[in-house]
Amino acid sequence: MSGGIRQTSVMRKQLLAFSVFLLMVPLAIAQKNVPHGAKGTVVHIANLYVQADESANRVSSITPGRELVIAEHSGKWLRVFANTDVEVVTSSDAPVFGNETNAQPISGWIIDKGVVTADTPKGDEILFGEAVSTEILASQSHPPPDAAQSARRLYRMVVDLFPQSPRAAEAMWRAADIRWQLQKEDAFSRPSAHEKENYLREQMDETEMKKIQKLYPQTKWADLAAFEMIDNKICGDWQGSEKCPEKEAEIYTKYADDHPNSPKAAQALYQAAWREASAGDMFQSDNEDKKSEEARARAKDLAGRVQTKYSDSDYAARAAGLVYKMEQQIPIYGSDRE
Repeated sequence: MSGGIRQTSVMRKQLLAFSVFLLMVPLAIAQKNVPHGAKGTVVHIANLYVQADESANRVSSITPGRELVIAEHSGKWLRVFANTDVEVVTSSDAPVFGNETNAQPISGWIIDKGVVTADTPKGDEILFGEAVSTEILASQSHPPPDAAQSARRLYRMVVDLFPQSPRAAEAMWRAADIRWQLQKEDAFSRPSAHEKENYLREQMDETEMKKIQKLYPQTKWADLAAFEMIDNKICGDWQGSEKCPEKEAEIYTKYADDHPNSPKAAQALYQAAWREASAGDMFQSDNEDKKSEEARARAKDLAGRVQTKYSDSDYAARAAGLVYKMEQQIPIYGSDRE
């Protein structure tokens, strides 16, 4: 009896494997036959039909930012190979820039409406504008599903279709930043986020940020990418250790020294000053008065740099408030952490 069960089980497995094979054959053929036509995307949800007929069966839908390749044009219809929202999940939840989607291309017909290609006049502006609008929607309290990822895909298509556009560098940065923020939200929601050492928690993927630095060195976008990556270096919970604020102060100070013209330079110096002031409080609570005085002196020096070099920034005013609190012996550490 057990032998019969084993044989039946084997036969079922063989049948299942053969069925999967039959399902994969058309897909493999479709992938091999993807034409090298005009690449583009859509700025609205486009229905994908089996035939060039609105009464035909709908295969799927193409959402804004999804890549498509135009194979044929017939009247108001386009036959396309498109990446739809039916994706294959891999080990990486957030793909590396340059390999954005693992979606399998599906062939079908769409109405030639709202399709942007490299030949579309002001196509870079159109896609960038749609990406900005979608990103704003994603930041609302009740955003549409997948709004952030749609914005990211639209930004990426600006880079892909219009690499020479004046918008390309910023689009690459915004796409990378959306991915970074999504990963950060996930990483800092995990229990490991409370570990003191940074290497004990989930790290954000730096690939896209480093690519921005490589392609656009000495630019605002490279500066922003470098600042973003500090997230991977700072401690989780300090757990009462002075080493954490001192280490972080060094990181932020080095950033400000290396990127003096960065939009984040003033913020970096203020963050460094705040951490040195916090370390001063921590040393004082441990009865290490000399180290406390040294840390506070460094904090005042950093705060002074903010007020001198970035006097028009909000951080200059905040630095003045930080110094005032230290002089008034108002504790910094234990208040809302910066």
